[in-house]
Amino acid sequence: MNKVMLIGNVGKEPEVRYYEPDQAVASVRLATTERGYTLQNGTKVPDHTDWHNLVFYRKLAKIVEQYVHVGDRLYVEGRIRYRSYDDQRGVRRYVTEILVENMEMLSVKAKPADAPQSPVAGQAPTAPSASGNDLPF
Repeated sequence: MNKVMLIGNVGKEPEVRYYEPDQAVASVRLATTERGYTLQNGTKVPDHTDWHNLVFYRKLAKIVEQYVHVGDRLYVEGRIRYRSYDDQRGVRRYVTEILVENMEMLSVKAKPADAPQSPVAGQAPTAPSASGNDLPF
């Protein structure tokens, strides 16, 4: 089984490309952080941050284009993929990507003062979530 689940923060604005008039692919950099801690002997272990390359296709890519921005907190599920390519100087480069199949936005967006109230008192409006069941593979 090839399954990845991540919760992290978007590091830069998504890059969205259209490979057909209505078909998009979006790339996002996501940072996940393991909190540091102190050992019983007093040794401090610092925070550790990893950066992940996320790839969204079709419907998910359009949602990312419209709603995802730097600093947003995301939960994503997908598959890990390794690939390689030769750069302009002919050097072989290796890339690890997460092909996202499901996404939930965890960031709470500020609601404008003139926005309609949520139908249930005290219930925050839900952020868009999506499923990539229409992935091209």
